[in-house]
Amino acid sequence: MPRDDSQGKVDTVADAAPQNWVDRYAPGWLLPYLRLARADRPVGYFLLALPCFWSVAFAGRSIGAPFPDPWLLLLFAIGAIVMRSAGCTYNDIVDRHIDAQVARTRSRPLPSGQVSVAAAVVFMFALCFAGLAVLLSLNPFSIALGLGVIPIVALYPFMKRISHWPQAVLGLAFNWGALMGWAAVVGELAVAPIVLYVGAVAWTIGYDTIYAHQDREDDAVIGMKSTALRFGRGTQTWLSAFYGLAWSAITLAGLAAGAGLVFLAGMGLAGAHLAWQVATLDIDDAQNCLARFRSNRDFGLLIFVAIALDMALASWT
Repeated sequence: MPRDDSQGKVDTVADAAPQNWVDRYAPGWLLPYLRLARADRPVGYFLLALPCFWSVAFAGRSIGAPFPDPWLLLLFAIGAIVMRSAGCTYNDIVDRHIDAQVARTRSRPLPSGQVSVAAAVVFMFALCFAGLAVLLSLNPFSIALGLGVIPIVALYPFMKRISHWPQAVLGLAFNWGALMGWAAVVGELAVAPIVLYVGAVAWTIGYDTIYAHQDREDDAVIGMKSTALRFGRGTQTWLSAFYGLAWSAITLAGLAAGAGLVFLAGMGLAGAHLAWQVATLDIDDAQNCLARFRSNRDFGLLIFVAIALDMALASWT
């Protein structure tokens, strides 16, 4: 159970980085809500935003733009922050009794009693309204497309109770931006964003399987399911397959959008990064799993930088 200090704060939750900015600077009254929003674990914001960024950049490349639309990047960054926060809050409301039985999650604000369910619901709806404001800033096709992800998001936290594949449903929800970014630029979909979406979903199944290995033993005891439990000692083989699909599909999406050699060079580096994750993964070491999960931010940034540089070079020639 977390310990109160003299300022009304509590010890860092289990999977947050030591001395993160939330624990260091947030006032005591706000701290539990920032933790509910995972602001002390910001890698998830990157993992949600980056497929949006890839898609905006690919769409720009397809129409000959010299760089990704900065206004759309800003909107998607804000959207990723508020909607990831809302999604985590929703998941914690649904999973609060399960989280209380898992070592890594029992210190979260809801199972530890730092935030009431009613307060969490109000917080979640406030975040959803902020996300809706961002969505309404896009074109009509994007607005309709954005609303289509709601049933998938609503379903996700229940999947671990009935299937070993909750990571696949997370991938479907978490990478909707791979479709949204393209739609926001050109007002319709095409082959490239659909292929990108497939690749991004496979990527999420891979990195969230790594993440789920932290809870493998607790999940088995309380009857929860995951790809970590499904794959078991075969995780590296499965991970190689999903990461291979992710890399191939993202590369094909780039080629379909007209990307060139700079992008392909960046994908070579990104592929080496995925290979490093697989080769060095130790599913019995929670810190090893957490570090490789977090490193997917770097994979995503490599791809975005590669697309942006490819766009810039194409505009100069």
